[in-house]
Amino acid sequence: MRNWFKNENVQMTAIALATAIGAQFKINPFQEDYFRIGLGVSILLFLLMIMPHLSYVKTGILTGFTSFIVQSIDLLYDVNSMSVLESLHDNVGAGIYYIVFSYGLSKFKDRFHEIQPLLLGGLITCVDFSSNLAELFIRGVLNGTSILDMKEWLYLFVVGGLRSYFVSGLYNSLAVRQMRVLHAEQEKRMEQMLNVNSGLYGEVFYLKKSMKTIEGITADSYDLYRDLREQDMNQYSHRTLGIAQQIHEVKKDSQRILAGLLKLYDSEKAVNMSLSEVLNFATKGNRKYSEMLNKRIEIELEQQYDCDSPFYIPLLTVMNNLIANAVEAIGSEGTIRIQVLEQEEDVQFVVTDSGQGVSEAKRNIIFEPGYTTKFNEVGIAATGIGLSHVRDIVQSLEGHITIESVEQGGKGTTFVVSIPKRNLVKGAEVKDSFHRDE
Repeated sequence: MRNWFKNENVQMTAIALATAIGAQFKINPFQEDYFRIGLGVSILLFLLMIMPHLSYVKTGILTGFTSFIVQSIDLLYDVNSMSVLESLHDNVGAGIYYIVFSYGLSKFKDRFHEIQPLLLGGLITCVDFSSNLAELFIRGVLNGTSILDMKEWLYLFVVGGLRSYFVSGLYNSLAVRQMRVLHAEQEKRMEQMLNVNSGLYGEVFYLKKSMKTIEGITADSYDLYRDLREQDMNQYSHRTLGIAQQIHEVKKDSQRILAGLLKLYDSEKAVNMSLSEVLNFATKGNRKYSEMLNKRIEIELEQQYDCDSPFYIPLLTVMNNLIANAVEAIGSEGTIRIQVLEQEEDVQFVVTDSGQGVSEAKRNIIFEPGYTTKFNEVGIAATGIGLSHVRDIVQSLEGHITIESVEQGGKGTTFVVSIPKRNLVKGAEVKDSFHRDE
């Protein structure tokens, strides 16, 4: 059944029938009964605009023929004394109108969404007026009436303009709504993609650091093996060699995993995103995160500096983690304030929360690898990338991160990330921790 409705011939027939039926709801603007205005034109125009895949000429011919048949039958039924020839003379003009009208629309049907609304309404008005003139000409030839009446022409032009602008306005309003829905869907997909890339960036950054550690352990193990062999401690040297080989296998497996992850993240794409967009995605995602944790948290944003940056994924990773940490540090309700400030040659990203804060003793170790305050109900530590890796990502942009105390008498924690402006703008040559040659 669905495939049947998708058939173009069925669609054109449906348009023809809808137009012919709509044309029966009409008014006679002049004293004579040779010209009528109905809803059929508006119906035809609207349906053609939302179905540009159809052949307008074929649809116009089919609509003209259907309208002629329906109106002739209706007229013969109402006026029993009228002959078939008289009915033909009276209604063939309406059929010609639909053909000319559809043909005129076909000349710019592929550019409905490109033409400005006012211009589009004007073009349709001209097509409508030309079609009306064609109808009047046919009626004049068949019925022997004059079509050179400027008052009637003006009336036709005004009515056609009102009808054209009304229908084109309806079409544009629907198009705008559809674009908004599409934009919302694209924004949702973009948010999901950025969240995935942000998490991926942090995990790959962590994996690359682990790779360097594994390489060092492998080298040290092999050096230990050679030292033990030189001292004729064969039993221990063979065991050490086995350990070195196992570590080497772990390294190769990690390299394969890293290569697979790097295929998902293409750091060589020349794409830029503004800082305001980065902050928008970070705050939006963490508002949802706070709602998921059943917390009432207000996130405030103050942005004094903006620029486009190719390093939006590292920035989003940093901001996502800092804001998520702030969300987790707050109890059932609180406030998170995010600031982007311009400080001479640096850009500062400041994240302040109203949580319990961090003691002076813990501030000295909070950026140490492996440090965490987050454990689940069975005592297992969280698996986030941690502040040590956030610090490393910031340092890869030649920046630094510090933790500061909230003003005296207040609660909470303030993280300040400072990055040189030159390392954020487009074209800056900054060490990319994802470079494949490292």
